Amino acid sequence: MKLPSLNIQILLGAIFGVAIGLYFQSLGTENHVVQGGLYASGLIGTLFIDLLKMILIPLVLCSISVGIANLRQHQQMHRVWVSSLIYFTVTMAIAISLALMAGNYFKPGSGLQITMFENAMQNFEAKQLPLPEFFAQFLHGLFVNPFTALSQNNVLAVVMFALILGITLVMGGERFQHIRALLAEALEVTMLIVGWIMRLAPLGIMALLIKLVTMQDVVMLATLAKFVAVVVGTTLVHGVIVLPLILYLFTRKSPLWFLRGAREALLTAFATSSSAATLPITMRCATQHLQVKPEIAGFVLPLGATINMDGTALYEAAAALFIANLVGIELSFAQQLIVFCIAMIAAMGAPGIPSAGMVTMVMVLQSVGLPAEAIAILLPIDRLLDTLRTTVNVEGDMVGSLVVQKLVMNKT
Repeated sequence: MKLPSLNIQILLGAIFGVAIGLYFQSLGTENHVVQGGLYASGLIGTLFIDLLKMILIPLVLCSISVGIANLRQHQQMHRVWVSSLIYFTVTMAIAISLALMAGNYFKPGSGLQITMFENAMQNFEAKQLPLPEFFAQFLHGLFVNPFTALSQNNVLAVVMFALILGITLVMGGERFQHIRALLAEALEVTMLIVGWIMRLAPLGIMALLIKLVTMQDVVMLATLAKFVAVVVGTTLVHGVIVLPLILYLFTRKSPLWFLRGAREALLTAFATSSSAATLPITMRCATQHLQVKPEIAGFVLPLGATINMDGTALYEAAAALFIANLVGIELSFAQQLIVFCIAMIAAMGAPGIPSAGMVTMVMVLQSVGLPAEAIAILLPIDRLLDTLRTTVNVEGDMVGSLVVQKLVMNKT
């Protein structure tokens, strides 16, 4: 009997994961069957993520260095670099603008009192980080001993080292052709291992979704329903309308074509809530299903996974307006402009510092004088919203690789 395609298996795994999670939630976490199911789901889900993280660093190192070497040979490196940064900046700016417009229109949090969440805020200690210190830590995290970065899974530092290595290989010319060939073969080996890991993807995604759905705090979701609806709505507008529209305008490719090719990566991003952990599958989808040239995918996708965070930037801007409404402060246009700038900087810089999400959120709140402790209100719903914003982050990276490829090809 022939098994369905991997795409269909992953989709079925996601559907079964949500269904089983809802059933477990109806039984309650004290049920012995549920406890056993959660334990098994935890083992399988953790194994899947660990396998992806295992191959992540070799993939980033090889793909970027080989990609730069191949692009430089065709004199395309400058165009790819500039196009990527412009695309990342524009799409994040659109995402933040959507969040601010929706927050001003719907005003989530205006009907609630912050006193409802006093207990949660008292038990949470916000790590405060001024903007100058944030920049200092971000820059310090860019250039790290490569062996330390490799051993600590420091993706941003590995990206920087790979960029320098790739440029060095090109500048060295024929002297380093054997190293280039070795890295190219290593890239082929890592992509083969990614293919093996993908065989576990349907089970891994199902296990992660079982745990996610079962552990959701339904009472807190109901209390913050308006905020959740605004964040989910604006994130979907960006992911379902804005990014596909950009893709069509530049490449004339339909959203359905993109969805078929990107489905494995999008479902994995939703289940893992990690752009970095999803990167091996994102690379596989872009090169094998979406026909992005390996040298362009090898540069744009790892860079995008570390600095292109449309969903994260959108969420941080929406959260700032929500907390302002909650405490009864109306942010002026100038203050919202500050939120716009800081949310973009924080989203781009987040991978370079410890406890990235919480620290950068604190920085956005501090920039307009909002209480940092209010982050505690968002913690119970953060995991659920993180799934969606990570999916949009990964979608933005893949759309970016297609757009950059089209721009580069039009100029050659």
